[in-house]
Amino acid sequence: MSYFDAASAAPLHPVARQALLASLDEGWADPARLYREGRKARMLLDAAREAVAEAVGCRADEVVFTSSGTRAVHTGVAGALAGRRRVGRHLIVSAVEHSSVLHSAEAFEAAGGTVSHVAVNRAGAVDPSAYAAALRQDTALACLQSANHEVGTVQPVAEVAEVCRAAGVPLLVDAAQSLGWGPVEGDWSLLTASAHKWGGPSGVGLLVVRKGVRFAARGPVDERESGRAPGFENLPAIVAAAASLRAVRAEAAQEAVRLRELTERIRARVPELVSDVEVVGDPERRLPGIVTFSCLYVDGEALLHELDREGFSVSSGSSCTSSTLTPSHVLKAMGVLSEGNVRVSLPSGAAAEDVERFLAVLPGAVAGVREKLGAPAPATVVQAEELVVDSLGKRCPIPVIELAKVIGDVPVGGTVRVLSDDEAARLDIPAWCEMRGQEYVGEEPAERGTAYVVRRVS
Repeated sequence: MSYFDAASAAPLHPVARQALLASLDEGWADPARLYREGRKARMLLDAAREAVAEAVGCRADEVVFTSSGTRAVHTGVAGALAGRRRVGRHLIVSAVEHSSVLHSAEAFEAAGGTVSHVAVNRAGAVDPSAYAAALRQDTALACLQSANHEVGTVQPVAEVAEVCRAAGVPLLVDAAQSLGWGPVEGDWSLLTASAHKWGGPSGVGLLVVRKGVRFAARGPVDERESGRAPGFENLPAIVAAAASLRAVRAEAAQEAVRLRELTERIRARVPELVSDVEVVGDPERRLPGIVTFSCLYVDGEALLHELDREGFSVSSGSSCTSSTLTPSHVLKAMGVLSEGNVRVSLPSGAAAEDVERFLAVLPGAVAGVREKLGAPAPATVVQAEELVVDSLGKRCPIPVIELAKVIGDVPVGGTVRVLSDDEAARLDIPAWCEMRGQEYVGEEPAERGTAYVVRRVS
């Protein structure tokens, strides 16, 4: 089985396994106690904190260990907002942040705060000037991920941090995807990360709060972790997380070159091997191991099952693979195709032979899914130079498949009106038009669902 979903969780690094097993014997005692076993545990905890601080590029007393990356985000956002509550109740986030950041923003908004969402371009990157424009007198905090978890695009953190610093606003950086590759550049104020993203054990998050940043911990506190992460530290996991971070950093420069070559191979060859594919994300400013593409006329969940049967573990941002039947908020914000979406995220050590086998298997898997979705001709009603396609009650990618089947039945300048009640159509039909050189006129209310109007250009 070829595991190609390292962006979700990287396989446990051998160094992490060794450190975990060793610290189970040496680090079981309470590090807050003064007897010998406690002192030994405290030495392990202090050494782990020093190692993480060196990797992050901060002071050891600025590092807090939490129970997960999500908990680190929730604690960091809530604490920074509370610490600056006298400044105001305004929060800035990008439209493509991890769900943990967006959930924190939703909770803040529900409690009476205001939230601004900064848009991204089609590659998934923010413009620093957009953050500058979003800043207000009452802005308490801004958040920006270092790199996107779905498409791999690296964000201009240093530039945004400079804009925020000039306005006196702290910037929280979610570095979960990038920290294993290197420190986050720029004058950021808070940083979060998660050990299982770089090959450490799950259940260990990092929260870094720079000295001088106003921070007020929310909820009950105790003497652990500067009062910012109450409860007994999972010392063996923390030691393993720090050891694996140091290990992957030592390998990062060489491994990044190798993985970039493999992902570039996928980016270049998938459009050659499979028709009607959109490769998404920035082609240059991106993480080494992530490549994402979307296939027209493909059900994302069915494609993932086909690839799983062929021995490949990949993930998807397609609406078809979620219980909500709505497309990924990242793909939606970028305005790219969501149907038939595949994210390949290669772990360290991924073999070139496995990538080649994936490229050999993919065309057949896509063709098989498309054949199954061949579907009977849709019901159409001719109205002069317009066709009406009734796709009500049909889920992605059927509305786009039916649009593609009939676009040639109207003359150039004629229109096709697609009736759909699937939320994904709002994203996928405009994306299809851009890929196929047709004009997306817009959407109109319909008696049921929504009418998406497309004009034939060629």
